[in-house]
Amino acid sequence: MSRARTDVAVAVLAKAPIPGFAKTRLIPALGAEGAAALQARLIERAVETAAAIGPVTLWVTPDEKHPLFRKLSERTTLARQPEGDLGARMLAAVAATRGPVLVTGTDCPALTPDHLRAAAGALRDGIDVVVIPVEDGGYAMIGMKEPHAGIFTGMTWSAPTVMAETRRRLVRLGLSWREPARLWDLDRPEDLDRLKATGLAAILSSP
Repeated sequence: MSRARTDVAVAVLAKAPIPGFAKTRLIPALGAEGAAALQARLIERAVETAAAIGPVTLWVTPDEKHPLFRKLSERTTLARQPEGDLGARMLAAVAATRGPVLVTGTDCPALTPDHLRAAAGALRDGIDVVVIPVEDGGYAMIGMKEPHAGIFTGMTWSAPTVMAETRRRLVRLGLSWREPARLWDLDRPEDLDRLKATGLAAILSSP
């Protein structure tokens, strides 16, 4: 089968929606229970978005026991995130996939199936890596045709320098890449107002 006809898988990294464990920076605005409930809705949205373009593996932490994860196992493959920093966990998701894969989290509700289709198309076109940066200096999604450990190891994560350092590493490794969009993350209380302003307020009140 040619690369152009190969499915592009999606790996979604998700933290269990447990009060006090998920979306902790939103607890001052939503409370621990409210932040966990929002996390649950974000996970469901991320899986729905990913499933629109290819097979989905939901990489969970701390384990697969949460009822939401068991529910989602009906339409995803569940895997437990390994120990290590974010880079180690993303690298594991890439390495576990045969063929091209897009790796994303749950913090970017602005990410749509069209964004993922564009990213998948770039990989099918022969691009080595595709990245969707976010405004805080990180990225919401990274896709690869094959694992490149040098993109992930020794990175200072949750810093405004992540995307800039990723670009430097891509150049140093001689890899081609595309950035088909620039989005924003839902991390801080002030981001809740943006969620409402961009027409995504239903995420805050979905059952």
